[in-house]
Amino acid sequence: MVQMLHSLLTMELFLLKQPKAVFTKLEFSSDSECSITCSFTGYRPSKLAFLSDKDSNEYQNLYVTLKNVIIDLIHKGVAYFQTGMALGIDMMCSQIILELKNEFDIHLFCVIPCIDQCSGWKNEDIELYNKIIESASGVTYISNDSYSKGCMMKRNRYLVDNSEYILAVFDGKKGGTMSTIEYAKKKKKSIIIINPKDYTKIELLHGEDEGVCYV
Repeated sequence: MVQMLHSLLTMELFLLKQPKAVFTKLEFSSDSECSITCSFTGYRPSKLAFLSDKDSNEYQNLYVTLKNVIIDLIHKGVAYFQTGMALGIDMMCSQIILELKNEFDIHLFCVIPCIDQCSGWKNEDIELYNKIIESASGVTYISNDSYSKGCMMKRNRYLVDNSEYILAVFDGKKGGTMSTIEYAKKKKKSIIIINPKDYTKIELLHGEDEGVCYV
């Protein structure tokens, strides 16, 4: 591993030999006590196949839906957005934030579970991963080690613990997204759920969900 140290904001850049990915480390901090943060959670392409086809109608429709929801959140005062940097929804939402930075004073923070998160990914996905990191306002590592059992869950809980809003793409499938939503409910977070099947929206204020059916 080749290590490059930068003085700006005590940033550390790491180049991994396999894959060749740039990593940045910067502790997340708000510029204002009144700042509001939203984090993303949702499926990977393995659970939502059209996420691998950016030209598909389904991908484009979901992108527009999420973009409109994010714009609504910005108008409500959300200025900070956190992404777990997984393939799929995390990367889609990250790209939306970087696009909207041209119009709004908002910031993207990457929360990375381990230093080899993108190991084994396709080259084009690694390139996008690096581009997002380089464009982000900051990056926080949950672990400075390689992947280990539980690091993804710790990342997800960090996202929830450090947010007022959770924006989720979810249609009832069991897994990490469901667990993150359930944890956010326990923490009384405000949750917005987009169903990827029909793009409908459910809003749970401070985790309240009596009578809500996700499927």
